[in-house]
Amino acid sequence: MATEASEGAAPRHVAIIMDGNGRWATRRGRPRLFGHQAGAKRVREIVEACPDLGVKYLTIFAFSTENWKRTQAEVAGLMLLFRRYITKEAQRLLAKGVRVRFIGDRVKLDAKLVALMDELEALTAGNEKVHLTIALNYGGRDEVTRATQRMAVEVAEGRLRPEDVDAETLGRFLDTCMLPDPDLVIRTSGEARISNFLLWQSAYAEYEFIDTLWPDFSAECFAEITRGFASRDRRFGAVKA
Repeated sequence: MATEASEGAAPRHVAIIMDGNGRWATRRGRPRLFGHQAGAKRVREIVEACPDLGVKYLTIFAFSTENWKRTQAEVAGLMLLFRRYITKEAQRLLAKGVRVRFIGDRVKLDAKLVALMDELEALTAGNEKVHLTIALNYGGRDEVTRATQRMAVEVAEGRLRPEDVDAETLGRFLDTCMLPDPDLVIRTSGEARISNFLLWQSAYAEYEFIDTLWPDFSAECFAEITRGFASRDRRFGAVKA
């Protein structure tokens, strides 16, 4: 696992809660899915801005375990949008050196979508310029629950001793076991909550809550926030002399 960003440096890993697509569309008199489509286009710009900003890892919250509560029409539209995004962007992501991973519980997802996710992960597995992680049917509590279940199986089968279980052990069973913890978490749209996103991993992340709706979140906004991160004093519980 990579280390966190050092003091005065750009954040190596930025996680984003992409909120406000529906409100953006409603304010324009359009259906909510119009906003989600606009938000999907914004993802490309932010991903491509990462290298120049020193951001190596980008994790985006695309669909939560709670989003199934939305209308059937909106959920179906989102699932179709995810399939179209993967199909449309696959070759561009490959050419741009982006490695794509998906985190979350795939069991409830459509088989065709899961197949596309698997294909995109395999296609981009050799890329290293930017590591893009897409959280799809993801919830922090659900992730920790699934990790604990897998760890319990290891204990029950004698491959792991209970006395050897610590925070690092649990981390190896999380969906994000191959990633560094986020240095910075951004939430758009003016909401000041974390909505069950990367609960374990963000224990010492810096947070930035901004009023901008996700479809209006530009590369310039992203650059301004990452520059501001460099001035933050990150002590991780210690006291500087």
